[in-house]
Amino acid sequence: MAKGRKEINLTKDSVLALLQEVYNELVEQRNTAIRMQNKLIGMMKTAEDMTVLGPVIEKQQKIINDCVDKKLQLGKLQSGLWEKTQNTSDNFTLTEMDDDLLQSLIMKDVEKGSNDSVKYNL
Repeated sequence: MAKGRKEINLTKDSVLALLQEVYNELVEQRNTAIRMQNKLIGMMKTAEDMTVLGPVIEKQQKIINDCVDKKLQLGKLQSGLWEKTQNTSDNFTLTEMDDDLLQSLIMKDVEKGSNDSVKYNL
């Protein structure tokens, strides 16, 4: 992946598809973290198990909480886009808040998936 900026052209349909894809990934991450957390809790039998498994369970809980936070941000973004698209045809603009929310969601995923520093223009 090349370093630098990538230009993303957004249409109403492409934004909705992107938001749906982000939502689906968040649901899958959350479900996986919950399954793993439940398995680990089931494996704990002694206090020693808690010292070994506790940090892993804590990490799974952080993933669950992060997914909830991202879903809330995504909901705010979707509601803002919904309002804008109700008043216009296919063309709409993103406010700085919308751009910041999208940038934040994209950067969190890029950081997890790659060490390359990629910045998206929206």
